[in-house]
Amino acid sequence: MSTEQIIKRITTKSFYLFKKRGIKISALTAYDFITAKLLDEAGVDLLLVGDSLSNVFQGNETTLPVTMDEMIYHTKAVTKGTKRAMVVVDMPFMSYQLSVDEGFRNAGRIMKETSAGGVKLEGGERIAETVRKITEAGIPVMGHIGLTPQSIHQFGSYRERGKSEEEANEILKDAKALEEAGAFSIVLEKMPAELAKKVTASLQIPTIGIGAGNYCDGQILVTPDMLGMNTDFHPRFVRYYAQIAETIDKSVKQYINDVRKSEFPNADESY
Repeated sequence: MSTEQIIKRITTKSFYLFKKRGIKISALTAYDFITAKLLDEAGVDLLLVGDSLSNVFQGNETTLPVTMDEMIYHTKAVTKGTKRAMVVVDMPFMSYQLSVDEGFRNAGRIMKETSAGGVKLEGGERIAETVRKITEAGIPVMGHIGLTPQSIHQFGSYRERGKSEEEANEILKDAKALEEAGAFSIVLEKMPAELAKKVTASLQIPTIGIGAGNYCDGQILVTPDMLGMNTDFHPRFVRYYAQIAETIDKSVKQYINDVRKSEFPNADESY
């Protein structure tokens, strides 16, 4: 029996064990009960209730509009559908940037109200003090560096980060600052694979990549993207594992046709 099969519930301890044994961590996003249940039963290690729900669930252009109350609402649904995977929650924009104490209180609120296993914050050295206070209270924190979508208006685009030597060095420093502050893992988003390799090798904690190459300790994708539901968004780091949009379109058209022709419901489907 493999290590993955032995572990009944994924925790921060599992992440350290995976990195030590070279077991790649699988992670996907979830925003609702049924999706979380299906992904959990399939064996995914980490479910992220991402602020990407602002884009793929609410239809917003950025992650900025989603609120604390909305993140908590969706996380409650996800945790009800999860038995094995660790559930981590994105702390939304302006829930931790105002002050260390504000971030600490909001992290505590998320943990208290949702049954989640941890929270995720974007940023490096600038949020290290906040991460330290949250982790010292016993709340697991996942970091997130490289492309950080909550800072999109500052960056001005979704281009990859760390291409210049200066920016690469900043990312390396951010990673070490998060580890020293107590983060149990770090998401590396949209950066050169060789830089992600350097970051991963420099840390004792695991890295989870998205658009950061194959050298990270794990990978994460937005579920509607990898299932081919969001056909308007297809960056090169997203691999389609299904074409759900096509399946839905075909199924709904068939349903409409059956209803209009009085072929649904048939005798066996009636009482």
